[in-house]
Parts: sequence; structure tokens; C-alpha cells
Amino acid sequence: MGRLFNPEFLTTDSQDGQPVNSLIQYLQDQSPDVLQRVARSASNDVQDIIRHNVQGLLGMLPGEQFEVKVTANRDNLANMLASAMMTGYFLRQMEQRKELEETLFADDEMAVNPDEDLNL
Repeated sequence: MGRLFNPEFLTTDSQDGQPVNSLIQYLQDQSPDVLQRVARSASNDVQDIIRHNVQGLLGMLPGEQFEVKVTANRDNLANMLASAMMTGYFLRQMEQRKELEETLFADDEMAVNPDEDLNL
């Protein structure tokens, strides 16, 4: 699958007197192994949704039948990547909520019928 996260993209250009982004500083302090592990933690479902979303933004022409080339300026590409990242963050939060609800509902069902599976 290749590298999921490239820490070399983390640069702190403090141009125009703007303060350095504290999140970028935090990320730069992390080891590459930690960054890779976090990037790999996204489930296949989340990755599929992000992939579909980005393909929808870029166009869905099949590459094997067309020679597709996409051009974008730096700002538009950055906005698209930021959108994909925020979508991934949102989807991961919803995935965790779904898992929590499923666990809670399973616990509620066990509390209502605690002897059901015990064959007592």
C-alpha cells in the first residue's frame, strides 16, 4: 500500500509573521513509527469512503480506458486534502460511536435476559 503518512510534508513555514502551528510541532516530535501506526489505524471502511470521496472530487473516468490527468493549483489541492482529512476524522469518530452503541445495546440485551444463553 505504500506509505500512508509522509512526515516530510510537515514543514513549519512561519512566513508573514504568522505563529508556527503547534500541531505541526507536535507531529514533528513524534517518531515515524507512531505516525505510521496511527495512519494505519483507519479501518478499511473509512479508507473506502475517503477513496470514493476523493475519486468523486477528481472525477470517475476509468484510468484503464482514458489517459486521465488532473491539474490543480497548490491552494486547491491543499483544500481538497484538508477536506479529505476532516472527512476521515469525522468518519473515524462516527465509526467509534457506532461501535460504542453496538456494545451498549449488546450489554442492554444481556441485562434484560442474563440467563438466556446459559441454558439454565
